[in-house]
Amino acid sequence: MTDFPYESALIVGAGSGISASLARQLSAQGVKVGLAARNIEKLQGLIEETRASAFSADVSQPASVAALFEEAAAAIGGPDVVIFNASARLRGPLAELDPAEVEKAIATTAFGGFLVVQQAAQRMIPRGRGAILITGASASVKGFAQSAPFAMGKFALRGLAQSAARELGPMSIHVAHFVIDGAVRSQIRSDRAEKPDGTLLPEAIAQTYVDVLRQHRSAWSLEVEVRPWTESF
Repeated sequence: MTDFPYESALIVGAGSGISASLARQLSAQGVKVGLAARNIEKLQGLIEETRASAFSADVSQPASVAALFEEAAAAIGGPDVVIFNASARLRGPLAELDPAEVEKAIATTAFGGFLVVQQAAQRMIPRGRGAILITGASASVKGFAQSAPFAMGKFALRGLAQSAARELGPMSIHVAHFVIDGAVRSQIRSDRAEKPDGTLLPEAIAQTYVDVLRQHRSAWSLEVEVRPWTESF
């Protein structure tokens, strides 16, 4: 038996990195996990490993997000925890970016975040409890050249998290934003020999999320920054 304070979690924008590590760690706590992505076929191995429920969804579409939460509630209950991990990257010089592609990227990262947080709030407010975790990036606090659409989306998510925390916190709903300030380690991105642990280990990031979920409401975190020891501020 675990003393973990939540029973069900929906991870939106699930993939092989942070969200996969979260699914494993939450499942190990006895939490019923739901994984949502545009392409759920890519998650088959993780679904089998964690016994998670899987849902196909387009976070930029209100009807799709509403249907996702209905399906998740029927499959795993709640959800008590909602983690927004979806984003869209679009790079290029400002003068050359396609406005339609920029609109699509922001619709996924920013508007999608709003839709997911709204659906989570609608279900958590009547219950008087829950947690909403939002994954940010270095681009949440500093824009980089040729990466304006990503920064626009991530800055918007940070504002959403701050507003939601102040509105929902007094209702016993914990909202926290995570600034992932550095490159996340993966099969295609490994540490350099001369700089061990120069990338963020996804399992370590996930552990930070789990630790935040365990916080007592008298000392909730609104924003947590994680970075490798080699990352400059």
